[in-house]
Amino acid sequence: MKSTADRTHLASRLGFLMVAAGCAVGLGNVWRFPYVAGRNGGGAFVVVYLAFLAVLGFPLLVAELAIGRAAQSGIAGAMRSLAPERTRSFWSAVGKIIFAGNFLLMFYYTDVAGWLARYAGCYLRGGPPSGFAAVAGDKAGCAAGVALVVAAASAVCVLGVRKGVERFSKWMMIALLALLGLMATKALSLPGAAKGLEFYLAPDWARFAEHPWRAVFDAMGQAFFTLSTGVGCMTVFGSYTGRERSLASEAAWIISIDTAVALLSGLVIFPACASFGVDVASGPALIFNALPEVFSRMAAGRVWGFAFFAFLTLAAFTTIIAVFECIIAGLSDETGRSRCCMALLAAALVTACSMPVVFFERALEMEDFVFGQFWLPLGSLAICVFSVWSVGWGKAAFAEEASAGKGAPFPRSFVWLMRWFVPFLILAVIAAGFAKEG
Repeated sequence: MKSTADRTHLASRLGFLMVAAGCAVGLGNVWRFPYVAGRNGGGAFVVVYLAFLAVLGFPLLVAELAIGRAAQSGIAGAMRSLAPERTRSFWSAVGKIIFAGNFLLMFYYTDVAGWLARYAGCYLRGGPPSGFAAVAGDKAGCAAGVALVVAAASAVCVLGVRKGVERFSKWMMIALLALLGLMATKALSLPGAAKGLEFYLAPDWARFAEHPWRAVFDAMGQAFFTLSTGVGCMTVFGSYTGRERSLASEAAWIISIDTAVALLSGLVIFPACASFGVDVASGPALIFNALPEVFSRMAAGRVWGFAFFAFLTLAAFTTIIAVFECIIAGLSDETGRSRCCMALLAAALVTACSMPVVFFERALEMEDFVFGQFWLPLGSLAICVFSVWSVGWGKAAFAEEASAGKGAPFPRSFVWLMRWFVPFLILAVIAAGFAKEG
């Protein structure tokens, strides 16, 4: 097994924040957040979402970072080394199961990233795509897209933690934020944009109260899924940072960046749709069907269409690089093999296992459900229990690690929340997901 004594650390604090934020910032920020905010009362939903982000997302993020930093290892090795002797074998097995979720995520995330890149390519070549059905129906093209996405992510990771993952993630996040700011400025300048802005951000408690339980569970689910906790990615990035800064402070910065991207995405989508009379209640289809209609009717729409889908591709690719790094680091920790060897293995496994998702629509739906409603929340529940109960690492050691370094300490009250309230919320998310599916 690979020693952690020579664990490579990220070169700078900015690099750590950009890599971790890049892992958190994904399609859920753009694809899901604006839609669920709009249908659940706009600003009213945002208030409830931020509350759940504080009591659910924040402590889970700190927990993953702290486990990784304390053990200087990925999730499986970290749980094995930090757990008491009597439960060590159990937590080692749990860590490996959590780690396997990264593969499940990549099996369909790479396919979606390929769709986005093809949309951006269509606009770059001169016009809008022929429609989502045509893009998704081109199975050979989708398979090639998956292979290219996997190859690109693997190549970045092979370059190393600093020269590859940190350097590329940092510049991609800066480009992503710049594109988002540019598009938000443009959208807010369109005629009729104020109507979309009001729909999105003005607190409408009456609309929230029309379906209060749906709104609450949507807010809870969004807060839970947005930070990419539950599969051990943040554990790896925690292992790449030192003890100079409090993890509570660092987590607050990561959450702030992630939330800013989600909120700014709504400032692009809703004003633009309101300006051109496009229905914003079309859910996930908003991205692939409704917004291309907006761009087709907008001055310089080809340019803005390319900018938007380039932004989405960057958002997807920052997450994919982060997850591939988690996979490669985890495999290297467990086997002691080289980064290059594990990158090739991960690329081959992900490419091969992604093909059923490309060719069978039901496979994508099934994997999305299993990962989102089962693997991710149960992984987060296990990490929560491990962090603050004596069967795992334990609350005293966890709180000390989370607070070590310059910056705000981890609030002691959150330890109580993690022992009782956070597990209850996670189980509620799982129950709501199964009830919705049924």
